[in-house]
Amino acid sequence: MRKMLVFSTIVTLMFAVLAAPVFADFDTWGDMAAEMKTHIDDAYTRYAAGDVKGAKAKVDTAYYGYYEKYGFEKTVMSRISGARAAEVEYQFSLVKKAMTKGAPGAEVREGLDKLSAFLAADADKLDGKTESAWSVFLASLLIILREGFEAILIVGAIVAYLVKSGNKKSTKPVYWGSLAALGASVIMAYILNSLAGAATGQNQEIVEGVTMLIAVAVLFYVSNWMVSKSEAEAWNKYIEGKVQSGIKSGSVFSLAFAAFLAVFREGAEVILFYQALLANTKLFYNMVWAGLAAGAVLLVGVYLAIRFLSLRIPLKPFFLGTSILLFAMSIAFTGNGIKELQEGNLVGVSPVPWVHSIDLLGIFPTLETLIPQLVLLVITVITFIVHGLNSGRMASGKNK
Repeated sequence: MRKMLVFSTIVTLMFAVLAAPVFADFDTWGDMAAEMKTHIDDAYTRYAAGDVKGAKAKVDTAYYGYYEKYGFEKTVMSRISGARAAEVEYQFSLVKKAMTKGAPGAEVREGLDKLSAFLAADADKLDGKTESAWSVFLASLLIILREGFEAILIVGAIVAYLVKSGNKKSTKPVYWGSLAALGASVIMAYILNSLAGAATGQNQEIVEGVTMLIAVAVLFYVSNWMVSKSEAEAWNKYIEGKVQSGIKSGSVFSLAFAAFLAVFREGAEVILFYQALLANTKLFYNMVWAGLAAGAVLLVGVYLAIRFLSLRIPLKPFFLGTSILLFAMSIAFTGNGIKELQEGNLVGVSPVPWVHSIDLLGIFPTLETLIPQLVLLVITVITFIVHGLNSGRMASGKNK
């Protein structure tokens, strides 16, 4: 009952934050794109006059003060595609990079014109789509599924692991970590809304990026810990019928912290997405809530499937599968985290033209995102090879 009360309170607070609309000052997306273009053109004027810092600031104003603040980015992600939003975001970064290195005015002008063309084209698409109950419902449903799926996978896998290994009592900290993350997400969304402005937008990207990279470290540790247990202690104890509640307090904290970061990473983002959707939906507010409810039910179904179907899977394959899942999540989080830092102007952008964005997998066409992911992938493969060799030696030693 106490858990339900805490959960209900957090959900009520979340709805209260969601109900606070993002006040748009534009009748159409085309109007907003036109306003952004005035700042983009002003950026070139300043650059041509030798004011590089002022030019980059005007580009940031277009991005943080309009593209993000009024939900342009999030609407593109939900109604066009995540890859398109990433393409536009990187164009903002590439223009600023050209300014920083002192590129010729013609090159900067070309980059700015390309950015304006992207924004105008997306605005035309969004304005040309007739709003219907179904389109609003689908946009709402896709938001909660897209943003919540990773968190549900991580929390469900951790809980299933604990139950499967005979440590059901240790699931409570994981649940509480998830609930605490929901509350923290509401607070974060409220703070970000209260401190509107370009600087706040940049800080938001940095906070999200740092959170994701911390999550990478925790997920990598947890997944490595799981695979080590599956190949040695947990597997052997299970075979011998001696599985004990041997999870140490430090390990429990790591699992709970992983759940917290997974939910927190998505929570504030979900709220901001829905605020943008509510602000830009003129007729079908009820379908926003219907899509949210339907998506929540589907996510609960995913969680229950992970939680209970895992009981039928042999222990060793389940442990290995869970470890692989969390390793994969850490690689995706690496790409997303660095991308957020790129948007926050902390990390540079070096394009890789032959790579296409796969937003859901955290793959983006820049060296800064791809190289760390490749390094982490190599480490992951080496980790599995080492554990496999250790397992083989243990098995052969036992047979002797």
